[in-house]
Amino acid sequence: MTTSSPDGTLVSRSTGERILLAVGLPVLTVAVAEAVNLLAPAIAGLPWAPLQGPFRLVARLPEPYTTVGAVVLGVVVGLILALVAAAEEVSVRVSDTTVTITRDEAVRSVPRAQVGAVFLADDDLVLLGVGTEELARQAVDLDATALRAAFDRHGYPWQPDGDPHAEEYRRWVPGLPELPAAADALLGARAEALSKDANDAAQLRTELAALGVVVSDRDGRQHYRLSPPHRAPVPD
Repeated sequence: MTTSSPDGTLVSRSTGERILLAVGLPVLTVAVAEAVNLLAPAIAGLPWAPLQGPFRLVARLPEPYTTVGAVVLGVVVGLILALVAAAEEVSVRVSDTTVTITRDEAVRSVPRAQVGAVFLADDDLVLLGVGTEELARQAVDLDATALRAAFDRHGYPWQPDGDPHAEEYRRWVPGLPELPAAADALLGARAEALSKDANDAAQLRTELAALGVVVSDRDGRQHYRLSPPHRAPVPD
């Protein structure tokens, strides 16, 4: 959804999308839970099927308890997923002077004068500085066309082909001589965090940007390029 006001152009989820998540996720999880309930006897009889114990347990339980349990479990799991989706909602406000990215209660603002390029990389909205440093990166589930229109409307340098520096990245391996020791250590820590803690990996990316190292993840491996050091803006 796109909303224009004197404060700029706001791109966010529409009311319909919020309702769809709030209602659709519980309905979907109820359907999945009931499907498992109905298929449990058949799956429990297959010697090669995984999780035989839980399926046999469900198959032995009498009706209507299994159906009621499936519905209750599906609703609870669906509501939890809907709450998580609501908490992780991202909105982007673009004005002639500032880009403001809001996720839950975290707000980051980047002055227009600092922005040298804007693009989408996979599902991330990326803002680069005039010195090619990474100013901000945020995963978004917003309409790409609406985002581009908002940035174009306020005169930002949107890059329709993605990262203009994509060819400058090199694959990281430990001990590269051109990297400062601190950056090499952070990349090593981030390599471990990628499969374990997405929030930690995001924080390490920010710390690397402060050292002038921009990171791109490709096929599960880290690639990097060097840029002027940048201290990320502190959330409001």
